[in-house]
Amino acid sequence: MNNSNNTNPDFKQGSFRLDGKVALVTGAAGGLGHSFTRCLLEAGARVVVSGRRREALEELKTEFPTYADQIHVVTMDVTDEASVAEAFDAMADEIGAPDVVVSNAGVATSMKALDLKASDWDRVVDTNLKGCWLVCNEAARRLSAASKSGSFIMISSILGRRVAGNVAPYAAAKAGVEHLTRALALEWARHGIRVNALAPGYIETDLNREFFASEPGQKMIRRIPQRRLGRAGDLVGPLLLLASDYSNYMTGSTLVVDGGHLQSSL
Repeated sequence: MNNSNNTNPDFKQGSFRLDGKVALVTGAAGGLGHSFTRCLLEAGARVVVSGRRREALEELKTEFPTYADQIHVVTMDVTDEASVAEAFDAMADEIGAPDVVVSNAGVATSMKALDLKASDWDRVVDTNLKGCWLVCNEAARRLSAASKSGSFIMISSILGRRVAGNVAPYAAAKAGVEHLTRALALEWARHGIRVNALAPGYIETDLNREFFASEPGQKMIRRIPQRRLGRAGDLVGPLLLLASDYSNYMTGSTLVVDGGHLQSSL
C-alpha cells in the first residue's frame, strides 16, 4: 500500500496559514464570532462576516483596520432559507463561494423546561441547528457545483454531550449539531468537503463575566479540572487546525476544548 499523499503540505511550526482562502463566519459580530474573525484574518484568509445587523458587522472593519481589505460583509438570517441564498449570491458576485465555513451563529435561553413556550424552543433550535444545516448545505451545493473542496466547522458545545439545568433546547440543538456534523461528513467526503465540529467548554465573554465572578459562577469554575474558564484564544489553535490543510484527513470529528470539564465527576 502506498501511504504517500502528495497533497499534504510540508509541516512548518506555526504555519497554519489560510492565504488565498475565503472563510465565512456566521454570527461574526460578537462573542466567539468576533474572535474567530480575528483569527482567520491573521492567518491570511479573506473573511466574509455575516449576521442580521449590518451596522455591527461594518464596525469590524474599524476594529481591524490592518485587515479592512480582507473583510467582506453580508447580512444573513441563518434561520431563513431565502436570506441564506441571497447572502451566498452576494458572496458569489464579490469573491465566490467560501472555502471555509465557521457555522457559529447561536442563541441560548435560561429557562426551566416546564416554562418554555414553543416560540422559545423554535428560536434556539432554529438558530443553532437549522441554521447550521441551511448555511452548510448552501455552501456545499455551490462548492460541489464548482468542483471545489472545503472545510466546514460547526460550533458545538460540551452541552451537546452533557446536560445542565434550564438549557434543554440549547443542549438538544448542540447534540443535533454533532450528529449533523457526522452525517454531513459521511455524505460530502466524496465531494472533497470536510465537516468537523469544535465544542468549547465555558469560555469567558463579556456576557458571562459578571456571572462567573459571582459565588455560583466560582463554584462552577471549581468543577473544571483546570480550575479556570477558557479564553477565546484557547480556541485559535483548534480552529486553525480544522480550517487548514493540516486536517485534510479529518472529517466527522469533534474537537473538545474545555479544560477537562467533560471528564469531571457527576
